[in-house]
Amino acid sequence: MNGDFMLGGIFAIHDSTRLEQIAFTMLPSQLQCSGYVMDFREVRFARAMEFTIHEINNRTDLLPGITLGYQIYDSCSSVPMSIKVAFQLANGLEPDFNQSDSCLKSADSAVTAVIGDSASTQSISIARVLGLYGIPQVSHYATCSCLSDKLQYPAFFRTIPSDQHQAAALAKMVKLFGWTWIGAVRSDTDYGNYGMSAFLTAAQAEGICVEYSEAYYRTQPRSRLERVVDVIRRSTARVIIAFMASGDMRLLLEELSREPPPPLQWIGSETWITDPDFLRYNMCAGAIGFGVPRSVIPGLREFLLALTPAKALESPLLTEFWESSFSCYFKGRTENSEGARECDGSEDIHTLQNPYLDTSQLRITNMVYKATYAIAHAIQGLICNDTQCDKNIKFSTWQMLHQLKKVNFTTKNGFQVSFDSNGDPPAVYELINWQFKDGALNFVTVGQYDSFRRRGQEFRINRNISWLGGQNEVPVSVCSESCPPGTRKAVQKRRPVCCFDCIPCAEGEISNKTDSLDCLQCLPEFWPNTRQDSCLPKPVEFLSWDETLGIILIVFSVAGAFIAVCVGAVFYKHRASPIVKANNSELSFLLLFSLTLCFLCSLTFIGQPSDWSCMLRHTAFGITFVLCISCVLGKTLVVLMAFRATLPGSNVMKWFGPPQQRMSVISFTLIQVLICVVWLKTSPPFPFKNLKHYKERIILECGLGSAVGFWAVLGYIGVLALLCFILAFLARKLPDNFNEAKFITFSMLIFCAVWITFIPAYFSSPGKFTVAVEIFAILASSFGLIICIFAPKCFIIIFRPDQNTKKHLMGKVPAKAL
Repeated sequence: MNGDFMLGGIFAIHDSTRLEQIAFTMLPSQLQCSGYVMDFREVRFARAMEFTIHEINNRTDLLPGITLGYQIYDSCSSVPMSIKVAFQLANGLEPDFNQSDSCLKSADSAVTAVIGDSASTQSISIARVLGLYGIPQVSHYATCSCLSDKLQYPAFFRTIPSDQHQAAALAKMVKLFGWTWIGAVRSDTDYGNYGMSAFLTAAQAEGICVEYSEAYYRTQPRSRLERVVDVIRRSTARVIIAFMASGDMRLLLEELSREPPPPLQWIGSETWITDPDFLRYNMCAGAIGFGVPRSVIPGLREFLLALTPAKALESPLLTEFWESSFSCYFKGRTENSEGARECDGSEDIHTLQNPYLDTSQLRITNMVYKATYAIAHAIQGLICNDTQCDKNIKFSTWQMLHQLKKVNFTTKNGFQVSFDSNGDPPAVYELINWQFKDGALNFVTVGQYDSFRRRGQEFRINRNISWLGGQNEVPVSVCSESCPPGTRKAVQKRRPVCCFDCIPCAEGEISNKTDSLDCLQCLPEFWPNTRQDSCLPKPVEFLSWDETLGIILIVFSVAGAFIAVCVGAVFYKHRASPIVKANNSELSFLLLFSLTLCFLCSLTFIGQPSDWSCMLRHTAFGITFVLCISCVLGKTLVVLMAFRATLPGSNVMKWFGPPQQRMSVISFTLIQVLICVVWLKTSPPFPFKNLKHYKERIILECGLGSAVGFWAVLGYIGVLALLCFILAFLARKLPDNFNEAKFITFSMLIFCAVWITFIPAYFSSPGKFTVAVEIFAILASSFGLIICIFAPKCFIIIFRPDQNTKKHLMGKVPAKAL
């Protein structure tokens, strides 16, 4: 149709061109389209452009008084034909090349802008040609991200989002449903290769692994198709993404239908996921993918139905459409099928059941509608002012190109139209799911994707999704099952990162989320639970008052102190008896007092360590034991001096009387007190948490502070005990029926044995048992002293009072009389 401004249209109505043997003896004939059937959907696109131009011409608010014309061509899904059409639209609308005046043609013979093509590969070829002349090209269906490169394609625009957005959306969708192991097939074209490349990059960023990525183009040998199908059948991935053009996808599905593979969850690109021709493939039930938003174009269906045989005869394409739709031929046509009936006008277009009349989900058709309006608004911006339009205004194609970049309007059916700096529109998709309804597959919009929303909120799913086989549960497609908390992923050698083994975390480490790459070390005061998915505070261990071991030691401590008090009471009651007087009653009472303190000081070792308890337990132990040993040493010296004093001319007792005995005890004790004071002043004992002995629990214990101070306290006690033992050993055979030196020797022998054994036991005992060993040593040595020194005396006082006489003690009673 002619008009004041001409628009070109290019649509892939057929799928190939007719091959011709070139003999080089004559000029080759013009390229012609071929193919078994027309793509009725593409016919609808072409008719939608025609409808939109008629609608614009009938409007008074857009290009008033101006008419738009159009010239629509079939690219045959072929690059050579696309290039031919592009040159034809750029240089003039005549079908033949005229050598004589082709270079003299005026700009009036060229189109103002071009709509198309449907496929990316053909659009690339067209854009390279039109870009040389600055003629704007607005595609309704070419999605290759490569076309956003304005250095290569300066005049290219599109009303459908770039595959860069779709690839990112598909990767996010795969991640959303938890699929990490997928297969991929693509058309071996610019559309498929660029789209798949963008998807694989986005998928890798999302942690998705691709088991295989195969390419196929419909003109390649059948063996290539069979190899791709064989890969699909043998794969372990249950999810497959197909970035394919409709023609390639159709051949792939037909080949798969011969021997269907295990059920697959198909993910489709917008090229075929909304193509109604594919709904006959039930093996794709549950398929999911992205489509441009569905729309309603008022008046379009009526325009499509208004096609009559007379109108069809005006265009070769519409003529072929009519004949293909009704299996008839028009009279006078030489190309008709044998046996086909003649078209007689009785055909009713309302009865057609093909994509031409399917206006239930106008998606790509709306892209044609928007593209046509975009060109009209750009023309208006160049030739119209506020009141009128002047069709005589001349403008260059580059001015048209610049004006098209600035368009921003809303179509009659409510869609915003604008272009970014790359000539691309905003990316908004509907999530399409193939669901069974009334026994047939249908397109169901289950959600939306908007690339301008915040990350993680791009999806809005508002309906239930039907998955492969009609199931409601999301299918699983992973190379390896997820690693639960408490384990980490270990990648399998020479396999993708999605194929891994689950390794339990090492001792002391946790992982608190699924599919952790590394385990985390718990803090020193924490330890993993049994599942190793969280760190719990380590149990604190110390010798407490309420545990069995603590209670036993408390009983023995209190019992020892009670025995010492009882012995003291017995001695006090019989303080005038010879056996009490003979054993230096003053030192005996002081010794019993110190033993009582020794028994009770063991209680300071029980309970949770604190600053005061740590300092008290060691100093109290050191001082009370020195006091005790000093008394024993004093008693030993008294025995020695007493027998020395019986020798003729000896006067030693006056030098070791009671005052000297008291001074010796006080002096020995003060030395220990001084050692303890220095220890506490320089580096006192302190409570600390022992985290090294046990990994899984904390031991609360008292640190020694200064080890020198601790060993000085013990060493001083050891020196006194050793001295006492030596002196007692020397006095063991002195004549006396009741020689106390013998008992002191035994007590010191037990004392030294206990504390010598204590040293290795102290260092080898774990945790709270270290404190228990120390308490045991205190109690054992204290019981040894009280039993060896006081038990024989108490026995005589209570049970043998006849031996509690001065004569018996002096050895003047015959032994056999005893």
